[in-house]
Amino acid sequence: MKAIMINNQWQQGEGPSLTSLNPQTEAPVWQKHQASQAQVALAVGAARTAFKSWSRSSADQRRAVVRKFAELLAEHKTELATVIHQETGKPQWEALTEVQAMINKVEISIDAALQRTGSSASLEHHAHGVMAVFGPYNFPGHLPNGHIVPALLAGNTMVFKPSELTPWVAERTVQLWQSAGLPDGVLNLVQGEVEVGKALCAQDIDGLLFTGSSTTGKLLHQQFGGRPEVILALEMGGNNPLIVDDSLNSNDIGKAADLIIRSAFISAGQRCTCARRLILVENKSTAALLNELSQRCQQLDLNQSESSFYGPVISAKARDDLLKGQQMLVELGGKPLLQSRPHGEQGYVLTPGLVDVTDVVNGKNNIPDDEWFGPLLQVIRVANFEQALEIANRTRFGLAAGLVSNSSDHQRDFKQGIRAGVISINQPTAGASSKVPFGGIGASGNHRPSAWYAADYCAWPQAISAAGSTNEYQPAPLPGLKSE
Repeated sequence: MKAIMINNQWQQGEGPSLTSLNPQTEAPVWQKHQASQAQVALAVGAARTAFKSWSRSSADQRRAVVRKFAELLAEHKTELATVIHQETGKPQWEALTEVQAMINKVEISIDAALQRTGSSASLEHHAHGVMAVFGPYNFPGHLPNGHIVPALLAGNTMVFKPSELTPWVAERTVQLWQSAGLPDGVLNLVQGEVEVGKALCAQDIDGLLFTGSSTTGKLLHQQFGGRPEVILALEMGGNNPLIVDDSLNSNDIGKAADLIIRSAFISAGQRCTCARRLILVENKSTAALLNELSQRCQQLDLNQSESSFYGPVISAKARDDLLKGQQMLVELGGKPLLQSRPHGEQGYVLTPGLVDVTDVVNGKNNIPDDEWFGPLLQVIRVANFEQALEIANRTRFGLAAGLVSNSSDHQRDFKQGIRAGVISINQPTAGASSKVPFGGIGASGNHRPSAWYAADYCAWPQAISAAGSTNEYQPAPLPGLKSE
């Protein structure tokens, strides 16, 4: 029953019980106790104690431990993927791709650290200190890993609070870190719900690295108001648009439909870069495209098998919220082209939903600018590309955006005019490379992009002006100053 790791020692949580369910079967897969406030304080204290020696270890030493972790991930790839599969409901094939992304992240982070935070005679970079990491449930291995790896490489020590919906993945991942040879106190794990997160934020930490909803990110930003000494990196969601213009011909319909499905419904729509709004520039092919899209959505394999396209949403609450969101869109005047419904006799699988909200957008009713985190796609028809770009930017978010177009002019105008940190042209919106920065503007982040740029928020730069001895100091004459 030991779920908390402090100073490399596993211990039983002293807080309330916490249970994680398999969202496919609704059966418990993990049940242990949350951390108490006292244990959270102990975890931060352990990280603080470990910081001095870990930050002063050589970069080669830190790289060796991180690379050992990658080796262990590869060795236990199938096992960890099975844990991800059981706790999130992702198909096994997708869980395997997540573990591979964790493995790949190591060398990418090492290269990024060398290029973005390297040292020279006039510049060095230093670790901040104790960093808290809050992980999400949709990629419970990969996304926290994207904070932890670069932070450890920089010399920081960590306290990791995973999502309360995926504690098992976090526990198994931290066990692999422990086996990789991290010294005592360098990485500590506290499990729990909101109160545990609040307790961690109240501690004397030097940084908070967060991936999750914009609502929670905003609350964290408010909580740390007046504490500019704490580095805060917020990676949040988006109400992401995908524009399909009028340059496609009949031969492009199938490819466009496939690209839309991969953008909107991969991972059951539970990627922060999934398309939420499909903006169509109306033309003679629009009806054919929507028909093809609807037909393909109905043909997706959702039968909880090895070949399933996607699995369930994470919880009963997530399922119910999506269905309520769909109903709200219809009540506002939206026309359901394909209704999202529960699929199967158990679990939280939802079929894809398509709702045409053109009349709502053009009318008096306002659609809430929210991120529906699941397989629900709004369809908006517009008259021209300029209107499509204006509606695409009509959001407080700015994470991802996509364009399907054969027009070089539209591609150019899209790149110049769209307000989003991660954009795609004739590619799915979901699936950004870790070799580029990942983040958004507006309510999607606080200008601390992760992935390739994670090295930037994991270390602070120190500019150096130095001479080997005082004999090398040759001051230039200044008015009013007597020189030796």
